[in-house]
Amino acid sequence: MNRFSAALLCFLLVAATTATGAIATAKVDRTGPASLTISWTSTDPVDVYLAHRSDAGIRDAQLLSRADADGHHEYAEDAPARSYFLLRDRRSGNTVHVAERLLPLQGGSNFRDIGGYPAAGGKHVRWGLIYRSGGTPLLTDDDLTRVAALGLKDLLDLRSSEERVLAPTRINGVPYVAVGYPLASLNNDPARPGSPQSMEAVYRRFPEFLAPQLRILFAKLVQGEAPIAFNCSAGQDRTGFTTAMVLTAFGVPQDDIFRDYHLSTAYRHPENEMPRIDTVAQANNPAALYFAKILQDPRSSAPKPLMTADGTAYLQYAFAEITERWGSVDAYLEKVIGLTPAARNRLRQRYLE
Repeated sequence: MNRFSAALLCFLLVAATTATGAIATAKVDRTGPASLTISWTSTDPVDVYLAHRSDAGIRDAQLLSRADADGHHEYAEDAPARSYFLLRDRRSGNTVHVAERLLPLQGGSNFRDIGGYPAAGGKHVRWGLIYRSGGTPLLTDDDLTRVAALGLKDLLDLRSSEERVLAPTRINGVPYVAVGYPLASLNNDPARPGSPQSMEAVYRRFPEFLAPQLRILFAKLVQGEAPIAFNCSAGQDRTGFTTAMVLTAFGVPQDDIFRDYHLSTAYRHPENEMPRIDTVAQANNPAALYFAKILQDPRSSAPKPLMTADGTAYLQYAFAEITERWGSVDAYLEKVIGLTPAARNRLRQRYLE
C-alpha cells in the first residue's frame, strides 16, 4: 500500500468514526428524592435535552445544556412525570435516548424499564414501553401518581391465584389480566407432592409453565398495547424468564439479558412485595402460611443472588431447557408461543429505535 492509499484509508476510517458519533455508556442515576444525574462518555460536546414522552424527538424536547463536554448533567425533577433525556452529539447530530431504569417508588420493588439495551440491526430497545416489576400491594399514593404518569395500557400478573388474593395490586384503572394456577403447582415436585423443587427444576419448567402468559404478552406487544407492565411477587424469577424471552425476541445479546436479570438482587425490596399475613385467619391456606414463614425469617429481607454456589445463573437452566427441547429461543417462541418471524419483525419495528 503506497502513502497516498494509506492516508486515504486513515481519512476514511476517521470520517466513519466521526459520522457514527461517539456517545456511549449513557445512564441516569438518582442521587436524591428529586435529583438525577445524566452521565455519558463522548469525544465531542453533547447537547442534553429533556422530554416527558418516550417517543419525543429533539423538536419536542427542552434543552437543558448546550455543548456539554464534561460527561454529566444534574437535573432537579419538578413533576411526577417520567423524565427521558436525549443526548445529541454536536458534531454528528446522532442522538441517544436514556432514562432512569428503576422507578423511584417508596412502596415498590424492582419496578423497572427494560429499555435502552442494544438490539437487532444496531438498534436499541425503546424506553418507556415495557416495564417489569415485583408485587405492588404496598404502593403509596405518591407511587400511584408516578405510575399513572407512565400511561400503562395493560398489566399482566404472572403470580398464582393465592398470591394475587394475598397481595392484590394497588394499580387501578389499567386493564388487568392473569392466568390462574395454584402456587404449589409451580413450587412442588410433581413426582413428590409436597416436596419443593430445586431452582434448576423450577426454571426448567418455566418454558412450558409460563407459555399461556407469554402468549398473552406477545399478542399484546404485537398489537401495540404498550406501555405495558408485567410482574410476579419478587419480579425476578417468573418475571426474569419472561423478560429474557422478550429481550431475546428483540435481538438483545444474551450478556445484556443476564445483566438485566441480575439487577433484581440490587433492585428488590422484599418488605414491599407482600403485606403482613394473618396466619390465624389464613390457617387453611398453604400459600399464606408459606409466605408468612418467609416474612418471619430475617434472612428474607436481603435478596439473594440468582445463582448457584458455583456461579451458574438460574436463568441459564431455562435457556438450556429451551435449547435441548426446541433448538433455540426463536424456535420455542414460534412453535410454542406462536410468534412467527413476521410477528417478530413487527415487534422490532414497534419497540426498537
